[in-house]
Amino acid sequence: MDFYENLPIEFLIRFYKEILHNVEEGILSKKMYYELGLIISVASRKGISLDFPADFKEEVNEEVLMDLLQLKQLRVG
Repeated sequence: MDFYENLPIEFLIRFYKEILHNVEEGILSKKMYYELGLIISVASRKGISLDFPADFKEEVNEEVLMDLLQLKQLRVG
């Protein structure tokens, strides 16, 4: 997640849109939703609101995503 935090906001948003587009086109699997969750979290901390995909909750194990986010916070703290 450090990678995403170091990206300029404009690049972070473009990266988010590119991943989302590639998932929608079937180029990437919906497992990339975990990456989108990390990107959305970083963007939120930077004051940017990005939408979750409509089927995000069906595809992502929320507990696993929270573990990933907490692991990141432990490394920073």
